[in-house]
Amino acid sequence: MCGIIGIASNKPVSINIINSLKKLEYRGYDSAGLATLHQNTIIEKKCSGRVEELEKILFNSPSNGNLGIGHVRWATHGIPNETNAHPHSSDIVSVVHNGIIENSDELKKKLELKGSKFKSQTDTEVITLMITDLLKNNDPLESVIKTLKQLKGSFALGIIFKNFENYIIGARRGSPLAVGYANNENFLGSDSYALKSMTNKISYLDDGDICLLTKDKIDFYDANKKRINKKIHLLSDDENISSKGDYKNFMSKEIFEQPITAQNCIKEYIDNLKQDINIYNFPIEPNKINKIILIGCGTAYHSCLVAKYWIEELTTIEVEVDIASEFRYRKLKFNKNNLYIFISQSGETADTAAALDICKKNNVKTCSIVNAVESTIARNSDWVLPIHAGPEIGVASTKAFLGQMLVLYILSLKLGHTRKDIDDKSYQHNLKNLKLIPNAIKESLKIESNIQLMAKEFLDAKGSMFLGRGLSFPIALEGALKLKELSYLHAEGYPAGEMKHGPLALIEEGLPVIVIAPEDKYFEKTLSNMQEVIARGGKILFITNQKKVLVNENIRFSIKVPLLDNMLSPILLTIPIQLLAYHVALLKGCDIDKPRNLAKSVTVE
Repeated sequence: MCGIIGIASNKPVSINIINSLKKLEYRGYDSAGLATLHQNTIIEKKCSGRVEELEKILFNSPSNGNLGIGHVRWATHGIPNETNAHPHSSDIVSVVHNGIIENSDELKKKLELKGSKFKSQTDTEVITLMITDLLKNNDPLESVIKTLKQLKGSFALGIIFKNFENYIIGARRGSPLAVGYANNENFLGSDSYALKSMTNKISYLDDGDICLLTKDKIDFYDANKKRINKKIHLLSDDENISSKGDYKNFMSKEIFEQPITAQNCIKEYIDNLKQDINIYNFPIEPNKINKIILIGCGTAYHSCLVAKYWIEELTTIEVEVDIASEFRYRKLKFNKNNLYIFISQSGETADTAAALDICKKNNVKTCSIVNAVESTIARNSDWVLPIHAGPEIGVASTKAFLGQMLVLYILSLKLGHTRKDIDDKSYQHNLKNLKLIPNAIKESLKIESNIQLMAKEFLDAKGSMFLGRGLSFPIALEGALKLKELSYLHAEGYPAGEMKHGPLALIEEGLPVIVIAPEDKYFEKTLSNMQEVIARGGKILFITNQKKVLVNENIRFSIKVPLLDNMLSPILLTIPIQLLAYHVALLKGCDIDKPRNLAKSVTVE
């Protein structure tokens, strides 16, 4: 979390820093700031709140300078206010930081004994004052390298120096960092999205890398100050297109882009001439895969839970699902015939990246399913399956979740056929149904007006419950998460059959309960569980793909999505729960794209 930008140029940089920070606000938005160098002076401006507040400050008091750094913050150490906002500057050094310095308290005590004075509650200020102290006897690069060796934790850094007006130093450990190239100016940023409007030439720093930018060149070093080379990636034109268009916000745009997302994904993976899935080069020969371990966080974890049902249904492979933040601390038993699959929208999720690193150190085979093919997780995996969703800006994931599920289903299907766990007839039948998904999603989106009516039921509710069984249980979890993320209402997802084992105690008169009940083998069982809720006064909002919509005086609303093969029901049943969360949040006046306390790319533990 947090976003950083740095620009070394032959012209004033503050306007471009502000524009880049606006793009980076999905990474954090509780405070913002920038520092420029002008006539051997560090000019620092910062504020609590959004980048637009910083822009107002600059309008009244411009920051000159052809070199500068900027930051949007997601608070870890210290409350969101102007003092704790980045950059953190001394008289001669200014630093922006994404990450957490785990030994900051220990380092702070040492600096205080030397006479250093701290102004903020942040861990970042430790870095500023350490570099300041080391600059007494070292050049900037050497001072940074010596500082980094004392830091424990994760970081991406942008650093400028009062007496060296021509360059910026960047460094990376754990948190993502990219550089961009242009004529007479070069850039540093948390990701390529922040740099796209200025350049399509990008390099990515790996853990331990350090870079030194001037307006004319970028040099790279390892942790021991040895020069290294970096590959330059050219971003395609479509990667440079990301605007809200005619939509109110990015989330609504991304929800309604899902038919195109599905179409693009299916087009990439299905060969219509051969009537086959073009997934090859498995890191383990499919028949030798003993077990698949699916690993993710948040929404990505829910896609893993859906995939567990698919893999078990379509193959004879044993499947486990792990939350990345738990996986990395367990006493694990690795097996060379296990395939470890990591799911992450950004490809930079800190816990997921750390779990991948553990697997790499134990020499097991890894696969990543990501939306960013040049991300850390993708680059460190043996095998990458992109979801082809395009840029997703809204913090609450929608089209990326759908893309993750689609790729996981396609992979499950390919594994089942390759291993001969399903026959040719079943394989072709499933491929045929897969191609129907884009139009089915388009039809599902037509329910929006009914969802808007449902959303009003939540305005006076103190919470809600989402219930499902089988493949619908992970969708219930995702529905509850979306409602929490966007509207700040308490919501819980449960397996419907578990209600009698405790959660029924939460049911009271008028509590909204969303029952997700596709026409599958669980349907009658789910209706029985629904009756238990009705008997206790719960207000039922029923979501199904049943051909004939259930009529029951105790059901407040019924929503129907198209009926496809029940294996694909999670993909379509996701649409109503996304729209519901969106419209409840809209009615409550919440910030749709930037929910409080959250950030899009979770790059800290």
